[in-house]
Amino acid sequence: MDRSYATAVQRVLLTGMSGTGKSTVIAELAARGYKAIDTDDGNWHHWVDVAGAPDRVWREDRLCELLSTEDADVLFVSGTASNQVTFYPQFDHIVLLSAPKPVLLQRLASRTTNPYGKHPDELARVLGHIQTIEPLLRRAATFEVDTTAPVAEVVDTILRRIGVIPGNTRDEPRD
Repeated sequence: MDRSYATAVQRVLLTGMSGTGKSTVIAELAARGYKAIDTDDGNWHHWVDVAGAPDRVWREDRLCELLSTEDADVLFVSGTASNQVTFYPQFDHIVLLSAPKPVLLQRLASRTTNPYGKHPDELARVLGHIQTIEPLLRRAATFEVDTTAPVAEVVDTILRRIGVIPGNTRDEPRD
């Protein structure tokens, strides 16, 4: 899927493992007035059977429609799904949100807004994804942001790195 139309809208994917703070970051962006969509909410995904196991994928019709809209200067989309690579060409930036494994485990155990990761099978899946999926996300990312900082700092870093707010950063986006 290429984006063959001219646009001034920046499209930014915030992705990462469960517990990295995707929902918290997207909520902060929305609170600041940005168009911010959390694909964990609403009707953005559905479950499919892959090799006898359930897998959550983005609804391609909904994501295509969302990514073709021109009603904001910046569109932030957060989430992680096995078919997200299909949409990479439509994003200007792919931001990997990350945190050390002990932080992820603590967040999963203590969060109250999302039960995912509390069941031992889910936790085992997350731990497996840290080893197998996170490196793939890292390779595809424009840049990575450690989410152990306060959420306001994380959001400011993202906004600086995509050029929405001015400022210098120590790290330059990867090619």
